[in-house]
Amino acid sequence: MTRKPNTVAIGAVVLLWTSISLAQGGSGPAGQDPANQRMAVQQQQRVQALQQQIDELKSQQDSLIEQLQAIHASAVKEKATETAGRVEKLIASQQETFRTRLAQLQQQQQRMTQGMRQRADRPQRTGRRGRSAPDVELKSFDGRTYKLSDLEGRIVVLEWFNMECPFSLYHYNTKPTMVELANKYKDKEVVWLAVNSTNHTKVEANVTFAKEHKLPYPIIDDRSGQVGRAFGARTTPHIFVIDKDGVVVYQGAIDNAPMGKVEANVANVNYVDQAISQLLAGQPVTTPTTPPYGCSVKYPNP
Repeated sequence: MTRKPNTVAIGAVVLLWTSISLAQGGSGPAGQDPANQRMAVQQQQRVQALQQQIDELKSQQDSLIEQLQAIHASAVKEKATETAGRVEKLIASQQETFRTRLAQLQQQQQRMTQGMRQRADRPQRTGRRGRSAPDVELKSFDGRTYKLSDLEGRIVVLEWFNMECPFSLYHYNTKPTMVELANKYKDKEVVWLAVNSTNHTKVEANVTFAKEHKLPYPIIDDRSGQVGRAFGARTTPHIFVIDKDGVVVYQGAIDNAPMGKVEANVANVNYVDQAISQLLAGQPVTTPTTPPYGCSVKYPNP
């Protein structure tokens, strides 16, 4: 006797592949704006693009769940108990993935909208120092990807880092300056990213360093030197603080104490801590630039 193929099970497998594709975040079109457009226009377009992603995600989710529920009903009718149970689990899993992805998109959209509203309400300053941060894509050694424009609405700290440089290592091995500072502000909408532009550094070494030092932030892979050159990073460490509007409001040294040594009768000042606290208090950064100290960034030859 020839057994008919279980159409319910086949349909479930096909839809499982669809659900995996959706769960892995096919994120609709994103705004690719010309560099010379005004920041307000860019942000508005990004907000609109996010809304389109949200609408598409909801539409795909509704369609998928409707089809899965139809398959489940057919499985129950055909008394395909095992298939029905697996479809139930798939529906529950997909619903959870959908809620997580939707929340991420909505939070990102909310931050952008709030940033636009705050800029509209803020009185215009004259003589404002700083430049817009280049909108670069950042890929970490552990496989994560960031885009600076997606982080607008939060304060971003970029720390140029080299595990072979004693000036960098001092702030990890002797005194955990960077980790302590990142942890201090991690719940206050501050994103810390270490950037390694050393051309000969290895992926495994960076991943191991991050684990051994329990870094609460990723190390960005910039072995090409493109990000470092875009910002003008010269030393390790060299710190850039970007405000919620995407403007570089501080660049320079982490503090005034290279290798822990301060000039006589001079108080130790952590310039980055000072800049972040002033931004969070709604105050201008009083020290926008300082000379960075450390080893030169080991860029690849042009």
